[in-house]
Amino acid sequence: MPSRKKPGRPGARQTHVRVKTAKGRKLSSTRWLQRQLNDPYVAAARREGFRSRAAFKLVELNEKFGLLAPGRTVVDLGAAPGGWTQVAVAGVGDGGRVLAVDIVEMDPVPGATTLACDIGAPDAVARVRAALDGPVDLVLSDMAPPATGHRGTDHLRIMALVEAAADLAMQVLSPGGAFVAKVWQGGTENALLADLKRRFGSVRHAKPAASRADSAELYLIATGFRGADDA
Repeated sequence: MPSRKKPGRPGARQTHVRVKTAKGRKLSSTRWLQRQLNDPYVAAARREGFRSRAAFKLVELNEKFGLLAPGRTVVDLGAAPGGWTQVAVAGVGDGGRVLAVDIVEMDPVPGATTLACDIGAPDAVARVRAALDGPVDLVLSDMAPPATGHRGTDHLRIMALVEAAADLAMQVLSPGGAFVAKVWQGGTENALLADLKRRFGSVRHAKPAASRADSAELYLIATGFRGADDA
């Protein structure tokens, strides 16, 4: 398991591995396996004990935007398998708190509390508040629906998740807090973006180097929450 020290980055280049198309295996599966075997972030995640290569995306976003700090309280939405949760635990230290929320049961992450909850459910906000019993400094969401290949459909589906995450964030964040969520190219819907700009001091988009070059994902970073009363 990763320690609470600052996570590292992928090191030296790997030797390229070719995967032969095995009988019964689809070409698409072979390409996916070859990409996995040659991905330096996958290798680095295994080496450092992270549950997913996605952990390095949060590492990079944190380095750029200063999201994590000792003593902070973090809610990680759509947390399974736990890569972002591990980075968050390391970032907040022994004095901080991390709540990992997912619609499915997930294996516990040392240093974090886990909660099986649908964030779109009417009682989601109450359950998150009850699990933490205190103010929240940062809400994270790396949630994304399975891609259909239809650009318009995929955009609408991920925006539904982003809107649900943003709605929860704006109900649990303390003033000065931050919200981070994955979106896909096409950016954030204008209505949601306008609402976030009213409620946060800064709203930006970024693409970490750990995001694959052929991926359409971007991350929305909203910082300086003004509080519900100031919306």
